[in-house]
Amino acid sequence: MRGLKHGLAATAMILMLSGAAQAADCKRIGVDGEALGQGVAELFSKNGLKNVIYGQGREGRGPVKTTCKSNGATTLCHSSQVACKVGPEKACLGAWLCSPM
Repeated sequence: MRGLKHGLAATAMILMLSGAAQAADCKRIGVDGEALGQGVAELFSKNGLKNVIYGQGREGRGPVKTTCKSNGATTLCHSSQVACKVGPEKACLGAWLCSPM
């Protein structure tokens, strides 16, 4: 009976630690996009965010939050999302060119 209690306690500890390690591997990623119009700036920031998350070997979780601010002639948009590690980093050249391998 004593061995069973120790076994259950050890299993509970392992599950707790693995959950903490998994939760610690998530973080909020943010990307800016700037262009002449708000639609294009928003597109740049959202697509750049997808590529950065993919390049880091992460997967987005939850909604993408986007805010835009006009700077006179241009508009700057900032998109962010929580992303968790799901695999190895990918070979990327900037935020736009990621290899699928």
